[in-house]
Order: sequence, then C-alpha cells, then structure tokens
Amino acid sequence: MKLQRKNRLRATALGALAVSSALVLTACGSDNNSGSDTGGSGEKTSAASNIKCDDAKGQLLASGSSAQKNAMDLWVKDYMAGCKGVEVNYKASSSGEGIIAFNQGTVGFAGSDSALKPEEVADSKKVCKTGQGINLPMVGGPIAIGFHLEGVDSLTLDAPTLAKIFDGKIKKWNDPAIAKLNKDAKLPAKAIQAFHRSEDSGTTQNLGKYLAATAPNDWKYEPEKKWPAPGGQAASGSAGVAAQVKQVDGSIGYFELSYASSQSISTVDINTGGSAPVKATSENASKAIAAAKIKGTGKDLALDLDYTTKAEGAYPIVLVTYEVVCDTGNKAETLPTVKSFLNYTAGDEGQKLLTEAGYAPIPTEINAKVRETIASLK
Repeated sequence: MKLQRKNRLRATALGALAVSSALVLTACGSDNNSGSDTGGSGEKTSAASNIKCDDAKGQLLASGSSAQKNAMDLWVKDYMAGCKGVEVNYKASSSGEGIIAFNQGTVGFAGSDSALKPEEVADSKKVCKTGQGINLPMVGGPIAIGFHLEGVDSLTLDAPTLAKIFDGKIKKWNDPAIAKLNKDAKLPAKAIQAFHRSEDSGTTQNLGKYLAATAPNDWKYEPEKKWPAPGGQAASGSAGVAAQVKQVDGSIGYFELSYASSQSISTVDINTGGSAPVKATSENASKAIAAAKIKGTGKDLALDLDYTTKAEGAYPIVLVTYEVVCDTGNKAETLPTVKSFLNYTAGDEGQKLLTEAGYAPIPTEINAKVRETIASLK
C-alpha cells in the first residue's frame, strides 16, 4: 500500500505541475461509505488519508502566491477526495493580489511569499473585526535561477554577478565575471535576456532580499514585491517566467524549483563562498530555512530568513509562503473549512507532499507552532 500511495502521489504531482491555471475541483466519490466515515465523536475522517474534515462544508475561496500553486494543487485534490461536499478553490495569481483579496474580505485565506506589512495588518482589522491578519508559514522552498543557453548544461553564479545580470550591467553570456566562475564552460557571445515577474510578487521580493543582503554594492534596490530594476522582460506569474526561459535561448529568470523540475529547465548553482557551489534542491533549501527565526509577535509567525548563510550545502535563495488568516474574527461560515484545510496542509501528510513536489517542509519546531495557532483560530 505504501508503494501504491507513493506512486499515486508522484503521478498526481506530475499532473498538477502541468496545469497553468488555478484548479477548481469538486468533491467526488461514490454513494458508498468508502470515502469517509464518522467516528463515535461525530468527527468525519477520510478513511484513505486520515484527513479530519470536522465541520467543513460548502465552498472555500482563497487566492494569492503562484509560488505555492503546485503544492496547493496537490493539497486541494487530496483534501477534497477525503472531504465530501467541500469545494476548495485557490486562485494562483500573486502575493500582492492575494493580500488585496484578503483585506477586501473576498477570500477565506490568502497565500503570500512575504509577511504582511504593517499597513497591510492595519487594513486587515477592517475584515478581522475582532483581530487582525497573521502569517502562518506553510510552504518552503528554493527560488531557482533557471537558464536556457544552448551548449551549456551547468552554470555557477555568485550574488554580485547575479545582481549585475538582473540589473542589466552584464549583457553577454561570455562576460569575464561569468567566465571566471565557469572555467570549463564554452560560453557564447550571446545577449542575455533576463525575465522577471510583471506583477507584484513575493518571489520577486525574496530574490531582492537575497541580492540586497549578499551583494549590496551591486544591488541598490529596496526589496519590494514590484520588480525594481530597469530593462529585462516581464512575464506573468512564475509559470509565465518559466515558460519564457524554457522557450528563449540565452534567457535567465527566477521561479520556484517545481516549475524548473516540471519543465526540465536547467538551474544555476550558487557560489555562496562555501567549499562548493550549492544546487537548488529541496534538501538544500531546507538547510537554510531550518535556521530561520520567528520574528512575529503574538500569534503571528512571520520568519526571519538568513540569506547570507554560508552553511555547507545550504541553498540561500529561499522563500517561505505564508497562509494569511485572521487570528480572531474569521467568517463563521468558512472558519471550520479554513481550520480543517490548513490543519491538513500543516499536518504530516500535507507537509510530506511538499518534498515530492519540489518544495521544502516547514521545520518541525516552527510547524508545531503553526498547528497550535490553527487550532486557536476564531
């Protein structure tokens, strides 16, 4: 059964990664009782995966980060297979759009690759009548630097060189700075085409935090969700940037590892100053995320990531996607479903799916606090 489960998850992941629009899935199942049962306490539980549906019902709308889309696709499919009569609709747009939707009260929760700003917390109090919006870290992973350069399968860059490429200061692939880091590569005198996100993006902001922290002399921009540097070409969502890099020879861009894996896009190894360049893998991202500290107060679990780490094997360009909810004041009609769904995503099965989809689970100590907070939502 374990082997069948593993094969099913892999097959599901491959199917989900190929989808470019948000999934709207409807609960399915036969009329028999094989999909779920009811225990003596009246609590519904999925027989297949032990998902606690509790009082979840109806439709739950959510939106935001496209970085977590591939994980969310798997979560939604698994959750709805276990909880009959529940429909979860996550629109993968961008972190900025997700926060706007949350603060307008049109979604039960939002996904964001960066923690709420003070002004966004203030706005959330209009929706969370008795509380405010808080950040629950749910998805970790590497921001892969994908490239497409005919004849070059392996590429190493460091932070200053990467900053100059995305700032338009390095324009050719055979630039001496790139050649110095890739002595065995046959680099062509081809123009670099750098792609970035067109809309406000937490992925953009996290890349900016990395560049600002590790190459301050070469990246003078404040880390914001909006792409700050002149030049380059814009594409919509992580899927759009990945699609352009896949198609265009001489291109480079940034997106979550799952997009690179699903489309067989080559990724850059990062020279952190350690003993060897570090590859963009879930395991290596986990090493960096494990050092994160909680900087939020109260029930807010916003994290402080160390982008300057030189720890052996730690991939430094990482992000954590938060699910944004009200600590108190959640809508009564959707609160049971929000708690049930997030309990599943933060649970052992939900976090296990992350590795199989190219993401990194949230460190155990932090995840334990996430589960406690979800249980306390009102």
